[in-house]
Amino acid sequence: MGVAWVVLLLGLWMWGRGISDVHTGISAPTTGDMAAAGRPPDTRLPPASQPLGTSAPLRVDIPSLGVRAPVVGRGLDAQGAIEPPPFDQSGVVGWYGNGVTPGAAGTALLVGHVDTDTGPAVFYKLSSLRQGAKVRVVRRDGRIAEFTVEGVQVLDRDRFDAREAYGARQPGRAELRLITCGGTFDRARGAYTANVVVSAYLTGVAR
Repeated sequence: MGVAWVVLLLGLWMWGRGISDVHTGISAPTTGDMAAAGRPPDTRLPPASQPLGTSAPLRVDIPSLGVRAPVVGRGLDAQGAIEPPPFDQSGVVGWYGNGVTPGAAGTALLVGHVDTDTGPAVFYKLSSLRQGAKVRVVRRDGRIAEFTVEGVQVLDRDRFDAREAYGARQPGRAELRLITCGGTFDRARGAYTANVVVSAYLTGVAR
């Protein structure tokens, strides 16, 4: 299990280095805690809800970004990286299907493109999320798992720490990571310079 976790983290790091082959010049701050920008010093977040059982995700909604996207299960490629949805499905979000399901205890991983060679993709505005924003995941069991964003980081690719980015913030909670590319597109390397990692945790359940 430990070896599998290390392989997955390495794969996620590799995925974040070169997920998108686009040249649209999208730019975001290179590093740092984006959720802290403009945050009142006394921001209070809701308590965590008890984790749910296992059930596959069908759709993810991020109301503040206008995102309402289908979710498809994805595996790992030959290099051990999560396979994102194909570029011709730029509005689709990929879920690491061999990992935790959103709402269950542990960290569920959702990945999406920031853009393609035809324009913005599903997670184009992901770095603009702020602490306290809501992310809702519709599950196959009919429940809607509501997560509250507690952090948004733009992590420099060359100093990327996969365990820090994707490891659980608090043991026993149901957590969610939304992951895409960030920074600027480095034409020489053919990859983005950073990763956007949104951290959220389960705070409510609806039907």
